[in-house]
Amino acid sequence: MSFPSLTDFLRGARDQLAKGPVALLLIEDEAAVQQTLAHHLNAGFKLVLALSPEPLPAHALPRDAAERIVNLRHESRLGRAHVEAVNAAIEAAPADTWFYYGYNAEFLFYPFSESRSVGEMLAFHAEERRRAMLTYVIDLYAPDLERFPDAVSLNEAMFDRTGYYALGRMDRDGRYKERQLDFHGGLRWRFEEHLPQDRRRIDRIALFCSQPGLRLLPDHRFNIEEYNTYACPWHNNLTAAVASFRVAKALAKNPGSRGHIRSFHWRNSHPFRWNAQQLMDIGLMEPGQWF
Repeated sequence: MSFPSLTDFLRGARDQLAKGPVALLLIEDEAAVQQTLAHHLNAGFKLVLALSPEPLPAHALPRDAAERIVNLRHESRLGRAHVEAVNAAIEAAPADTWFYYGYNAEFLFYPFSESRSVGEMLAFHAEERRRAMLTYVIDLYAPDLERFPDAVSLNEAMFDRTGYYALGRMDRDGRYKERQLDFHGGLRWRFEEHLPQDRRRIDRIALFCSQPGLRLLPDHRFNIEEYNTYACPWHNNLTAAVASFRVAKALAKNPGSRGHIRSFHWRNSHPFRWNAQQLMDIGLMEPGQWF
């Protein structure tokens, strides 16, 4: 079985990447791999690059999707794996190619995603002269760690209905950056003592358009400041959400935290209904001017 590396694939992939939008999915473990791939195919991504250290088993790949999924070798478990993958894709792709990046057991939602494709949404966003989109990473978790020791349950997923807040983002001179905020909440807020300070934010610029000189930074922001803004100067823009089991998995497995956490469930836990409307109703996504 051929299992080329991401580097090998990108050498001759310019035409394939140009068909975008393209999803880069870093596969770190076996949790919900098939469901993650299927979710992003259903969203309308033209090409899904599944990046994993070892070849994915055949049963992890959705049926009848071979022409849209490419499994590539990449050390996706390393700390800077997302930086290396995203920046390599930016360099290889034509300018103005839309990308999304995330991990297995993470699921992208955007306003009206049940009835509209990600391509339609990004076309509107580009018409508003936006080249990136803020996404909030909403922590999902299983309600019972005894039944679900890896903290993953698609059928019984829970999330925090409240407890989200934003702080002004400052530059090196102590001045607030225009239209940039640091967002917090979810498991990163409730169990912050188990997370390094630089990993407690829930904002990620997960959707972006390639251009020469663009670089992703390790903290999920970009080197071009306008990419890190939540809206243009004139009005509110679209935002999206990434429903993610990633933090719950880490807290449930890491030696430093697993012995201190009996359950993620608390008074503000709420069943996740797997639709965009629920996230908009709670204020975790913004439709902007798109109706």
